Amino acid sequence: MSQPLITLIAGPTASGKSRLALDMARRTGGLIVNADSQQLYADLRVLSARPSAEEEAQAEHALYGVADAADAWSVGRWSRAVLPLATNEAAQGRPVLLVGGTGLYFTSLTKGLADIPDIPVEVRDAAGAIYDAEGEAVFRRRLAEVDAASEARIETGDRQRLTRAWAVADHTGRSLSDWTADTTPLLSPEAWTGVVIEPSREALYANCDRRVAQMVEQGALDEVRALTARDLDPALPAMKAVGVREFAAHLAGETTLTAAVEATRQATRNYAKRQLTWFRNQTPGWARHPGYA
Repeated sequence: MSQPLITLIAGPTASGKSRLALDMARRTGGLIVNADSQQLYADLRVLSARPSAEEEAQAEHALYGVADAADAWSVGRWSRAVLPLATNEAAQGRPVLLVGGTGLYFTSLTKGLADIPDIPVEVRDAAGAIYDAEGEAVFRRRLAEVDAASEARIETGDRQRLTRAWAVADHTGRSLSDWTADTTPLLSPEAWTGVVIEPSREALYANCDRRVAQMVEQGALDEVRALTARDLDPALPAMKAVGVREFAAHLAGETTLTAAVEATRQATRNYAKRQLTWFRNQTPGWARHPGYA
């Protein structure tokens, strides 16, 4: 049986995913396709650690910096963009390397997306109001009555996913867990192979700290300054990127640069830890790569 031409390269931030993808693309002539929700945005080249111009010149890259920060891309929108691109290239015999740290992007390809109806904004707002009024503990008990699986799965403090699960059940009369169980993979199992970059926790955290220092040197403050000047909705995905809130606080005179850098380092480590845990739990059958120290 021939080796699948589509390779999924996943892992936490600062683990070396882009480096591995570039090494493979240079050897095989493959196409590198972005599977990271923040690297979609043109406004976040530095903060999202998008491949540099020099790296992009060494192999063809796709779906990097294609969205404006005011434009919210969903998992579904990314899937609709990436699926024909990947399958068409693979059908012509070209290797395709899908690389990124957004777990739900990979889930959409390997397990499928639930066809959940759009939830009206007033329903979402009502769910948020209940959460804010009653607190997480009480809200979780409410959610458990209509969607016990989601309540058990969603991490503590994840207001967004908790309220979404409630809103879906309230609006559709069917739990989010039931919706998500009724899915079909977008890629057939024989069409792809997957690898997770999984460095040691110590090496990963050291890489995160170095990454933040490099971002400051490369213009992270200018990037955040340009974003905040646009007065965009803080709920937009691009505005939630690690470093935006922390460096914006410094630019507003609310904290020192040293404090902002340390806060960004901590937020980056926390994010990497969540990603590492997610991929360990959700991709147990994928190959592992130790990353780069």
